[in-house]
Amino acid sequence: MAKFHIPSNSSTITGFILLGFTCPRERQILLFVLFSAVYLLTLMGNASIICAVRWDQRLHTPMYILLANFSFLEIWYVTSTVPNMLVNFLSDSKVISFSGCFLQFYFFFSLGSTECFFLAVMAFDRYLAICRPLHYPSIMTRPLCTNLIVSCWVLGFLWFPVPIIIISQMSFCGPRIIDHFLCDPGPLLALACTKAPVIELVISILNSPAMVILLLFIMGSYALVLKAVLKVPSATGKKKAFNTCGSHLVVVSLFYGSVLVMYGSSTSDHAAGIQKIVTLFYSVLTPLLNPVIYSLRNQDMKKALQKFWGT
Repeated sequence: MAKFHIPSNSSTITGFILLGFTCPRERQILLFVLFSAVYLLTLMGNASIICAVRWDQRLHTPMYILLANFSFLEIWYVTSTVPNMLVNFLSDSKVISFSGCFLQFYFFFSLGSTECFFLAVMAFDRYLAICRPLHYPSIMTRPLCTNLIVSCWVLGFLWFPVPIIIISQMSFCGPRIIDHFLCDPGPLLALACTKAPVIELVISILNSPAMVILLLFIMGSYALVLKAVLKVPSATGKKKAFNTCGSHLVVVSLFYGSVLVMYGSSTSDHAAGIQKIVTLFYSVLTPLLNPVIYSLRNQDMKKALQKFWGT
């Protein structure tokens, strides 16, 4: 790889080098084909759920409206990383501009934060539907559902602007090489001329405790749901409730499990390969798997998708 001389003044920096997945050219092309297919399947799967909910009147309920918005979010979430990754596979320089790096940083983490809020709201919706069935129609009204959706987006996109703006104003010294396939705060802060423990603390606070609080809320909601379901005398009723909630719990486990491994524990320089794999799992693979998970265990969604595809 060519050597670059990068001035210490951040205003003169034109970009960073995203190493991505370092391997021979032939494997880079193979990865390009693989992730192109994954990206297209992710777009098709999530778009299918949106269209099914939009065109099937039976799915015009808060649960499916939230699911459609979640699928819309997943499309943008995977788009914040994969297109640039695909370009990187075919690029010789593997350079991402300074502004492009921080825009990716902002949108990737904002969309990830929005996903955390959506998962919490979806858990709250299932809690109301199963634990408060008589009051559910009067509580989870269309205006409340809309307000919750808007709140998820607003809170998600207000979560990271301040630390990102501060980091973007820092001076970066030495090589501008980021051993990752996206602009992550850890590698970026490692390139700073001076250590910024306060910024690292702020990012840590925005990541781990906030995610843990939302995860505890989700787990608490499903603990109450499980308690209510176990009291249902009908085996059919129990199965339907478990199928409805089981899909959501699988999605929560996949997303939060990998995110907490990545940002809930300290990482070291020698673990760069592990960091890439874990990040790849929750940023690329979970958006691909989510439509499959939600459609396999939900008969209404399965019928709507079959109707949409004409099968």
